[in-house]
Amino acid sequence: MTNTGSVAGKDVVEVYYNPPYQNGGIEKATANLIRFDKTDLLEPGASQTLSVSFDREEMASYDTTGNGCYVLDAGDYQISINSDSHTVLDQKIYHLDQTVRYEGENKRAGDQVAATNQFGDAAGDVTYLSRADGFANYDQATAAPASDVMSDELISQYHLNSNFDYTTYIDPDAEMPVTGADNGMKLADLRGAAYDDPRWDTLLDQLTVDEMSNMIALSGYQTPAMESVGKVATVDADGPAAINNNFTGGGSIGFPVEVMLACTWNQDLAEQYGAMMGKMCREMNIAGWYAPGMNTHRTAFGARNYEYFSEDGTLAGYLSVATVQGAASQGVYAYIKHLALYEMNAKMVCAWANEQSIREIYLKPFEISVKVGDTHAVMVSWSFIGIKWAGENSNLLNNVLRGEWGFEGFALTDFFRNNGHGFMNADMALANGVDAMLSTYAGGPNVVQDPEAASSVQYMRRACKNVMYTVVNSWMYEDGAQDTGLAGWKLALFGADAVVCVLLVGAGVVIARRYKKRSAAAGQ
Repeated sequence: MTNTGSVAGKDVVEVYYNPPYQNGGIEKATANLIRFDKTDLLEPGASQTLSVSFDREEMASYDTTGNGCYVLDAGDYQISINSDSHTVLDQKIYHLDQTVRYEGENKRAGDQVAATNQFGDAAGDVTYLSRADGFANYDQATAAPASDVMSDELISQYHLNSNFDYTTYIDPDAEMPVTGADNGMKLADLRGAAYDDPRWDTLLDQLTVDEMSNMIALSGYQTPAMESVGKVATVDADGPAAINNNFTGGGSIGFPVEVMLACTWNQDLAEQYGAMMGKMCREMNIAGWYAPGMNTHRTAFGARNYEYFSEDGTLAGYLSVATVQGAASQGVYAYIKHLALYEMNAKMVCAWANEQSIREIYLKPFEISVKVGDTHAVMVSWSFIGIKWAGENSNLLNNVLRGEWGFEGFALTDFFRNNGHGFMNADMALANGVDAMLSTYAGGPNVVQDPEAASSVQYMRRACKNVMYTVVNSWMYEDGAQDTGLAGWKLALFGADAVVCVLLVGAGVVIARRYKKRSAAAGQ
């Protein structure tokens, strides 16, 4: 690339592919961003050569027929360098002689297991726009829905905390794990250990049920200490544009919102942003950062667009990779959020989408962040995918996130408040892949209803492992375990409570003295 202008500047190389389309076959877009890179600052007349590469499997489309799988149809793939999604600057043709189906043992190299259909129940009673016969169903697909009332069949499956059966995920045949053992291990011993290291079971045997319950219930803006394994308390904080500690009032300088960062198309800049956020987290004694936000912009009026990068999954995904890696360079774990299909603050609202769009659009930035960015923390959305809260969707969190993508780490709810907003609870969450509740309230639906059930203890044990695996590899354990204890914000709260108590006691003494004086005066 050569700067032919009269002033210094940068430009971006955008690489797109246009796959072969068969009429009535798998739906495909003609312009699909697959990679991008940005030049250095080029003086007038200066040139720079950028090399961009990708695996051909990344051009596969998701086919929902049968059990579902990713497919590379035979034919010509137009690979182009564009100035935007519509303007081709140069192109080459990659020809594929035979169709490749990534199913069974023939999985994509980037997957742990081959993808299969997981979200068929989220498609709903919707007519989706098709490219077939020149978008022949356009009028039908874009017409107003005949009804906005949910069917009785779906209503019967839709539940909130008020009508949830808390025994749903209890397995009467489960075996009670060992708890409270005296094995002499400390969490610090497992810093850098593989997720499947057998020593994890030895460590987990030392946890008590109370410790596990406390860890899961009270992970709002922190992860609690666990004395039996020497786990230190850690502090987590919002948000994407600035670090804010909601309890101490401490905050950092602010940065431009993620939309602005996405407009730069600059992965190096995104990594610097993540590293600076990570550095400020360390200065504020924070281990986990509730960012970056990476949901897909679907409308210009999305209430939380400013928190999310882009309307394109590839652009958002690789900017997230750089941001997460920047934070990780400072030992801070970044929570990619909000998984999945979320864009505003509406709660208990069903999002309907077919499997192909979920995978190729809405999950794409999360998939890239996990596979390429080595992400170890996720915040789960308030969204209902179809008629089920995302945190109760085992297909999303266990089968896709952990099973297909190979995620190792922990999943946290979005802000829980004291009542789970009426639709989140620990019993449904733990059984389906969530590990901790973003709650500061010591009681309610964030606490497992039957902690004596063996399956409940198994879920809690797995969740605590996921949390500890992430925490022990953060900066909090760089020099070995610190003193266990309460998080700083808790100490601040207790200090504030003590002040209030002193004031109340003082006020009570003053009132009592005045009452005595008045009583004495009345007696005279």
